[in-house]
Amino acid sequence: MANNNMANNNMANNNMANKNRSAILLVGGRGTRLAPLTNNTPKPMLQVAGVPFTEHQIVKARAAGITEIVLATSFKAELFEPYFGDGKNFGISIKYAVEEVALGTGGAISNASAMLEGSGPVAIFNGDVLSKHDLDGQFKFHQAKGADVTLYLTQVEDARAYGAVELDASDRVTAFNEKMDNPPTDIISAGCYIFNREIIDSIPCGKVISVERETFPQLLTNGAKVFGFVDRAYWLDIGTPAALLKASRDLVLEMNSEFLALPESKIAPDAVISGGSVIGRRSRVESGAHVDGSVVGDDAAIGAGARLKNCFVAAGFEVPAHVFAVDNYFGF
Repeated sequence: MANNNMANNNMANNNMANKNRSAILLVGGRGTRLAPLTNNTPKPMLQVAGVPFTEHQIVKARAAGITEIVLATSFKAELFEPYFGDGKNFGISIKYAVEEVALGTGGAISNASAMLEGSGPVAIFNGDVLSKHDLDGQFKFHQAKGADVTLYLTQVEDARAYGAVELDASDRVTAFNEKMDNPPTDIISAGCYIFNREIIDSIPCGKVISVERETFPQLLTNGAKVFGFVDRAYWLDIGTPAALLKASRDLVLEMNSEFLALPESKIAPDAVISGGSVIGRRSRVESGAHVDGSVVGDDAAIGAGARLKNCFVAAGFEVPAHVFAVDNYFGF
């Protein structure tokens, strides 16, 4: 009986911990590398497999037991709330922290944290990373290690463009190496951190701070318990148009379909759609057209006999008949 009571108590404690999980999503970036796609749309609101990229991250957060999330916005901040609202339609509480002046990653976290109601650990998501890593497992690892901060880490072929992270035998972080020519490891920080609230509260408010270049190194200097959770599952930085296309294609093909046709789209019987393409809402693809590995925006049209490969077509744009295009942008 005592063992049963202990098991029930442990289960209750675990459920309580899960319910007290919060998140901050860093979606303030403009995404200059994604121009011209981001001329009028912030990077996190670009569509990937038919929905804004941020929606994929919100769904991931909810699946890991997170009950509240604050979107840390800046560029085109007014575009987020009309779509996501208070989160009721997504099964999670959503609030918005708007930065009048960009505060860097650390400053954004500090600014957004004031809107969180929970007191438990907080997951921090970068707004440009698509991953299938085990977020629930990262939370459990964080708790088991008694960590102050736990970084999601992954392995890449070339770490020069990322922050390489060194670990000891217990997975405790020993060094951060930000974007260097000869990184000492191929294990990188992959864009999702779990912070205890006390650590977030220690970040100065209202100041421009880089969590990667300032906060993390300072935590190591101060002897904080910073651990790395290594997960080698699918990971993709969507910071370039080619990567954004890949993300959309990968998600569509994962559905065991050659393409995704969104509601009210019309595709001619002899048109060929392939390669994980997305055909937007109310869009039409005319007779004999071929669309391969491309994203066609809502209310767009692909003329008869046109052939598109790895292209973006803006919402409402009409691609003329018999156009042949590879790696191109229409209507941006």
